[in-house]
Amino acid sequence: MPQLARLVTTLTAPWAFSGADAAPYLESWHTTRLLVQRGDTELIVQELKPLATASTVRFPAPWPRRFGPCAVSPAADLAVFAGPHALRAVDRSGGVRWELRHRCWAGCAGHAVFTDYADDRDHQYASSGSAGFSADGKIVWAHVRGPLAHEDPYRGCGEEWLVINAVNGTVLARIETRTAAAGSVHVPHPDPGQMGLTIGEGQDGSPLRWGRWDGHALAVDSFGNEDRVLLAVSPTGDRLLTVTHDQDTLAVHRITDGSVAAELGASAVPPHHAIEAEADEAQAFFDYEGGFLDESALVVGTVESDEEFGTGRHWLVDTASMRLTDRLTYPFEVSGLPKALGDGTWYTVSDPDNALHIWAL
Repeated sequence: MPQLARLVTTLTAPWAFSGADAAPYLESWHTTRLLVQRGDTELIVQELKPLATASTVRFPAPWPRRFGPCAVSPAADLAVFAGPHALRAVDRSGGVRWELRHRCWAGCAGHAVFTDYADDRDHQYASSGSAGFSADGKIVWAHVRGPLAHEDPYRGCGEEWLVINAVNGTVLARIETRTAAAGSVHVPHPDPGQMGLTIGEGQDGSPLRWGRWDGHALAVDSFGNEDRVLLAVSPTGDRLLTVTHDQDTLAVHRITDGSVAAELGASAVPPHHAIEAEADEAQAFFDYEGGFLDESALVVGTVESDEEFGTGRHWLVDTASMRLTDRLTYPFEVSGLPKALGDGTWYTVSDPDNALHIWAL
């Protein structure tokens, strides 16, 4: 049955919509919530505090956003930009705290400054890595193309996952991912010593890596037979949510060993109401976005497969049985994908991308 969502609040984006700026998004940590928006020249972060005016931090960007993603610490005191040639950590003052150079994602011999490759097509459309902060902000996890700049160039050229001291950029641990990434995304865990990494290899697959760092040694597991996209971690940190690379199956996994606790196939999604009877062969599939509304429910979408027929649909899923319980409806038309926040709320981005709507049941 349809379940009507209640609008909790609307957050205005730091920038109005512009083709040069990315849509805003929320980073939800145990102690804080951050409204983040990346432009070509800077990263703006608003710390959202109850009963207080949001404070704003601006980090100057070393290169435009199309050259690589970025990550911001839970305390909003450090941003790490993952570029073609380096990881660069920038503090609140705009100063470079540290930089870690690595082999170029575009395959070039190296460039000292951004202007040397700003107009190079190979760099503009190169693959990329990513970075993510631990829940306490003390560790940066980074997916890079090795070797690092100060090492023997013949040491090896594989992709690596690094554990880095956020204060000074010291590499504490590293391991080869054995992947060929087009891009990657870090998914943090409430435990500062754990992190998820989902790697997109285009049509070839989507390897998932789960890392555990105890302060001395790094252990990495591979979950899902190289064919699972990691979407979210449950609020308690006990379970993971994935979708298969072909977007056909959602699964909840036990975090201890990656085993599947329950699955939901896209065949359980009813046809879009706008599909004519003779077009019933059109099958819905799940989006590469979804998360835990709380420990008992998921919020997921079939927006991409619905767009040919009309408004994209959002769904509630019971985590224990992995069955669709309700289709979400809204008091006004919403666009895009639902992004769960783990505390009983989720958000959608307005069209154009100038605001976030936060929802509850």
